[in-house]
Amino acid sequence: MATAQASSTIFSHRRIDVRATMSAPNFRLSLNHLSLPKLPTNTHLEKESSPNISFTNNSTRLRVDAPDSGVISKLYEMMEAVADRVEMHKNIGEQRNNWNQLLLSSINAITLTASLMTGIAATSGVNGSGFLALKLSSTILYGAATGMLVMMNTIQPSQLAEEQRNAARLFKQLHGELQTVVALGNPTVVDVNEALEKVLALDKAFPLPLLGKMIEKFPSSVKPAVWWPQQRRKQWLEGKINGNGWSSKLEEEMRNIVEVLKRKDLDDYSRLGNKALKLNKMLAISGPLLTGLAAIGSTFVGNSSPLGSLGVMLGVIGGAMASVINTFEHGGQVGMVFEMYRSNAGFFKLMEETIESNIGERDVERRENGELLEMKVALQLGRSLSELRILAASSSSNGTEATEEFASKLF
Repeated sequence: MATAQASSTIFSHRRIDVRATMSAPNFRLSLNHLSLPKLPTNTHLEKESSPNISFTNNSTRLRVDAPDSGVISKLYEMMEAVADRVEMHKNIGEQRNNWNQLLLSSINAITLTASLMTGIAATSGVNGSGFLALKLSSTILYGAATGMLVMMNTIQPSQLAEEQRNAARLFKQLHGELQTVVALGNPTVVDVNEALEKVLALDKAFPLPLLGKMIEKFPSSVKPAVWWPQQRRKQWLEGKINGNGWSSKLEEEMRNIVEVLKRKDLDDYSRLGNKALKLNKMLAISGPLLTGLAAIGSTFVGNSSPLGSLGVMLGVIGGAMASVINTFEHGGQVGMVFEMYRSNAGFFKLMEETIESNIGERDVERRENGELLEMKVALQLGRSLSELRILAASSSSNGTEATEEFASKLF
């Protein structure tokens, strides 16, 4: 009887101990002060932050595997900053697109008005009452149009708007990546540092100010846009399988894809970018040159020498041609087309560096999962996995000859 009582007492003590252990504080993170689009709810966070409880043999020890609340707080602060940058670039992009439309219509109106005044002054005669007023007004308007055109062609509003659109899209992409990191659970300081490097790289690639930091609009040669930090080794410590999804066949496939990207897609968009750059340079010089010549020609209107008739020709025809060139350059958004080609070349350059950084890592376990990388490359190129493998195989069979097919089907 005494033995039974002792056993009951011991069992009762153990049960109390277990209950006390089970009532360990639940590590929860309060994030109600953040208001971000499409963020996980607090219920989800509580589920991710709840500790995992396990008991060892013949013991009542508690093991708590909770994510670092400091790391999660930093990631959410990063997400808030990224969401704010998305709105900033979106709003400024719309503003600069309005610049392009308003400046285009205003300069064309000024130029055509000056051209019309020059023609009226030439037909009214020197002794006409309004001759001098028309002549001076056309000269002033041409001078104003020349100055505005020089400014507009220097900043290229359509190209600025395209830069901000690209920045907003890439910051949205980064915001989604941060959401995925938090949703998967157990983020580390490495994730925070990588996110910070990506934010700073995007800030540098797509600056908001115009003075001092604006991207050069007329470079000597086209180089792919770079908006990512330097590729480094990445340690993928979870979700490993035998060989980490890599095989010699997959490595060869990825090498062939890189060769196609270099030989076809990257080279083609660099060539198109150079053509758009040369065209834009020619148009940017021609517009102010014609309005400047028209301004000079309008001053000779009414002169009895041959300069008078030449001045009329320059004042009328020069203004009309300047309006056509200005409309073609800024109405056709040639600067935006150049930036689009440059960004597309940068997209292929990023794919090339990502694949090469993985293949160059000798330790397979430190690479990104091979099957995941293959699927990501296929999605970015707008292909299925079977189409991607066929493309790699056709590139390999052609040897040194360039394959007829481009790697990307998206653009």
